[in-house]
Amino acid sequence: MEQADRPTGAGGRLAGDPIRLSEGLDAAVAALRAGDLVILPTETVYGLAADAGRAEAVARIFEAKGRPRFNPLIAHVADTGAAEAIAVFDDAARALAAAFWPGPLTIVAPVRPGDRVCDLARAGLDSVAVRVPGHPVARALLQAFGGPVVAPSANRSGRPSPTTFADAMEETGSSAAAALDGGPCDVGVESTVVSVLDGRVTLLRPGAVTRDQIEALVGPLAESDHGHRSPGRLTLHYAPDAPVRIDAETAGEGEILLGFGPGSGDPRWNLSPSGDPREAAAKLFRLLREADREHPVGIAVAPVPMAGLGEAINDRLRRAAGFVG
Repeated sequence: MEQADRPTGAGGRLAGDPIRLSEGLDAAVAALRAGDLVILPTETVYGLAADAGRAEAVARIFEAKGRPRFNPLIAHVADTGAAEAIAVFDDAARALAAAFWPGPLTIVAPVRPGDRVCDLARAGLDSVAVRVPGHPVARALLQAFGGPVVAPSANRSGRPSPTTFADAMEETGSSAAAALDGGPCDVGVESTVVSVLDGRVTLLRPGAVTRDQIEALVGPLAESDHGHRSPGRLTLHYAPDAPVRIDAETAGEGEILLGFGPGSGDPRWNLSPSGDPREAAAKLFRLLREADREHPVGIAVAPVPMAGLGEAINDRLRRAAGFVG
């Protein structure tokens, strides 16, 4: 695309000329209000943000990501009050919000009447996915903007999610009118998603808030039949270009092995030499991307225990490998 043809954002900036955090939040807020896109850091992954109430702005996200229209987006809000302005919360939802917000938990609840989160962002559903992020930059932007912002991961659809500013810019930065650099993401995998529809609490997508933590608060979880209401549930998702092989003990010829635990493969490619699932989650997408840049025949990944955060790691790995988790 010639420079003269590139889309402009707030203040006449070219879409490929990002606004850094040091330049303040005002320009990023102006970009959202103009219907433009913003690269936004959260504690989970970097997001590609737009005004949740503007269908034309949300459509720009789908275009930038190549994301299927049937996959709903998460509405990010500044606090629980803002969440209840767009979603109908029951006692379980309020208990979950009180325990885990701000933080990496998304709640799927019935949507309140109104246009705060447009039909396109909800994939035409009568429910809405909402969360209060924990990253201070994200919360500052949400408070300054004053409304819900949808911010799916800032990667092209199906690719590994970006957990650094550089990776976010490489993936979809050319589509953003503003970009905020919040440093490396602390969590490294997308938020846990729970549904509170029909008076039941179900786990739709595992994440940093674990099944055990949720059940300790609300009791045993129901079996899920609302998977279509959750983001990130496509069969092939989070995938690098190289094929991914999971539960691998060794690398095949031409493969790179992502190890886990002491003595597991090349230390450069070890998700966590100490066997810490939190370290592995934080490094997972970055190492998948870095290994992919080596153009291997494939990427083999050592077994990661299912306990705690391991459930979320294995969910992402199954989807990167093309299996339904």
